[in-house]
Amino acid sequence: MDPTTSRELSEIAGQAARAVGDRLRKAFRSRPSVETKKDFHDPVTEHDRAAEETIREVLAERCPGSTVVGEEGGTAAGAAGESDGSGIRWYVDPIDGTANFAAGIPFFCVSIAAAEGDEVVAGVIYDPLREEMFHADLGGAWCDDVRLRSAGAARDREAVLLSSYPGPHDLAADGREALLRFGRMVESFASVRRPGSTALKLAHVAGGWADVAYGSGVSPWDVAAGALLVRQAGGAYLPFGGAILKPGGYIAHVGGFDLDGSVIREIAFPDAGRTA
Repeated sequence: MDPTTSRELSEIAGQAARAVGDRLRKAFRSRPSVETKKDFHDPVTEHDRAAEETIREVLAERCPGSTVVGEEGGTAAGAAGESDGSGIRWYVDPIDGTANFAAGIPFFCVSIAAAEGDEVVAGVIYDPLREEMFHADLGGAWCDDVRLRSAGAARDREAVLLSSYPGPHDLAADGREALLRFGRMVESFASVRRPGSTALKLAHVAGGWADVAYGSGVSPWDVAAGALLVRQAGGAYLPFGGAILKPGGYIAHVGGFDLDGSVIREIAFPDAGRTA
């Protein structure tokens, strides 16, 4: 894809994200009713569903015939299910950090990415409370009009790590070993934080405001936009198994970080023969 088309898709994603900003700001700290999906650790509100519907409407109008893969509504093709040949798929998380949003914690966002084939070609992460628009295309990455540069600490002892590990699925799978790994993270890194939004974690790594992010069980809509932001800002995004658009885990870090010397690599890849 040429950079101009990529930039146009990023602008469309930004328009779709901003279209739900007022709703999310008004609903924030209203303590909305919460339902659950897979289990009680996986909340959803009426605002997740309504925001995704609005985003789908904007994308259908601005990019007819494209396909939307949404966290709440699943996969749906454009008008009448017919493609215009563009082959664009949108990965949409209407509220990444729903638990924060529902409780009134100001760390959540809207994440929208465009992919052509297996390549993410444009993406935005919109923080509606701060009204910050992180956006990336094949020409670079920005926060509003400021170009992002993913640079920071070179080693664990100076680095800030953002991670929700271990989550409930990690504890179910690995038990006490997961807690021991978390202990190693706390001992090795200068700071470990669990802010609660995968997409915003990646935006902060892209900006150089955090140094490393690690996740073990994410979906494509969680990471697609953030992965492009990090890479276009000069950082590294390493999906486990090599595919951004498949469920799994990831490591992201600022440019110049010594991943080979980091405890996070040992934790993510405990088997000697395993690679990113």
